[in-house]
Amino acid sequence: MKALFPHSATTGDVTVRVAVSFLPEQSEPAKQHWFWAYHIRIENHGTSAVQLISREWTIGDGLGGRHEVQGEGVVGEQPVIEPEGAFDYVSGCPLNTPTGWMEGRYYMVGSNGGAFSATIPRFPLTAPTVMT
Repeated sequence: MKALFPHSATTGDVTVRVAVSFLPEQSEPAKQHWFWAYHIRIENHGTSAVQLISREWTIGDGLGGRHEVQGEGVVGEQPVIEPEGAFDYVSGCPLNTPTGWMEGRYYMVGSNGGAFSATIPRFPLTAPTVMT
């Protein structure tokens, strides 16, 4: 799993795994625009279901700038993840620099009604040097 998702963090029974890909076809370095896709897998290793309610991201660029993003669910969903189940989605991130990073947390609710946050590990956004 490490090769497919090189970045991971576990909070309690929930593991968040991340793989990131630079998208040269959607990037325009001459216009200071670089774009990455990231694939997230959220795994529930517990004995009861959990639901992802909302997310909070911090996005950093190569100049030290930071941007906070908050919202309900992910990709228009608030998925329920059954015990030993997983939820996958893909999204994207544009930056005005060829390097940066992302990290954050998912706010979850267990089937017992208890709320908790699951860490999204920090992962780098790095364009190949040929593109910069």
